[in-house]
Amino acid sequence: MSEDQIIIIGAGPAGLMAAQILAEKGYKVQVYEQNKAAARKFLVAGNGGFNLTHSEETDSFLEKYEAPEIQEIVRQFDNQKVIQWLSDLGITTYVGSSGKIFPTKNFKPIQVLKAWLDQLEKLGVTIHYEHIFLDFDDSSVYLKNNDKNVTVKYSKLILAMGGGSWKKTGSDAKWVEILKSKNIAIIPLQSANSGYNTSEKYHLLQGQYLKNIKVSFDDQSKTGEIVFTKYGIEGSPIYYLNRFTRKHDFPVTIHIDLKPNLTGSEILSELKRSDKISPVLKRNLKLSTTAINLLKTLDKETYTDVEILSKMIKKFPIEVFSFRPIDEVISTAGGVAFSELDSNLELKKFPDVFCAGEMIDWEAPTGGYLLQACFSTGFWVGNSIANSENSKSSKFPG
Repeated sequence: MSEDQIIIIGAGPAGLMAAQILAEKGYKVQVYEQNKAAARKFLVAGNGGFNLTHSEETDSFLEKYEAPEIQEIVRQFDNQKVIQWLSDLGITTYVGSSGKIFPTKNFKPIQVLKAWLDQLEKLGVTIHYEHIFLDFDDSSVYLKNNDKNVTVKYSKLILAMGGGSWKKTGSDAKWVEILKSKNIAIIPLQSANSGYNTSEKYHLLQGQYLKNIKVSFDDQSKTGEIVFTKYGIEGSPIYYLNRFTRKHDFPVTIHIDLKPNLTGSEILSELKRSDKISPVLKRNLKLSTTAINLLKTLDKETYTDVEILSKMIKKFPIEVFSFRPIDEVISTAGGVAFSELDSNLELKKFPDVFCAGEMIDWEAPTGGYLLQACFSTGFWVGNSIANSENSKSSKFPG
């Protein structure tokens, strides 16, 4: 049993995973969380469909992460290991129709979290709630509990405080200014897994869904479904394109293939069967009411020209002007720059201080990839600390 005290700031998925790994290896672990309960964002995310990872094969799974550092970290603690870890907690899982991995129906998000917290308690991990992170130096971390200032000595400190979205869950990114004051480079936080703001004519479709479509930008595309909102469009294919459109100045144009299973020539052939456009769209091409309503936002000349209309069905352009505000979105891009971290995710300017989870500069689409990387970074940091001699030889790609 090691007497070294490991302090973790943040009781989210990354912090809790690091705590488990270290406690299993005999370390004394203390977790400090600013909320009254653990993993609030984890639970809130679960209300929209509790997918914990994805069943994809490793190579295609890793492609969902742009940062090579995160790819290597996820490779070491991948989706299969997450499934096994859940099984060890007594949580059974199944693969959904889209490949996402969920806990079986008898396990609600709060039950998954409780099983995890119970395991951590058995391992001797202590979680201190309502402790707000204020600062740290090379030996102590400074917190506030109600009106009382608290100073805690550490041998190793893990910062796992999340990104900047959904502030109501505690993911408020107040750590950014604290780290910047110590000359630690922070890539500005931006909206990720965000809807797009579009022109007003699409707002008339508010609440309507497009299913079984393909959305593309440049050479990137994603199938799925989207929904029109009062401000624009949302949906997993939209979130997937975020990191590619982010590299360009707004406005940008994305395209929707309303009938991915037919070629343009096949669509044109059907349109030529009748002078009445709408019945052909509905009966022959079997387009949804939403798809037809979207096509009707075109000017009359375009809508009635079957040559042009067939092209619009395959590549309907939508100009998008911006992401949604950062507090509304599922996650954030940006964070602690990888240039500030060594291969163990240890701050170069502050040896013995590590970063994990969404506060590091990486992003991923929804579908289990976000939680997977949070689990994986916690696992990586925990093992880096526990096996420091071995971890010195592990290097990031490039």
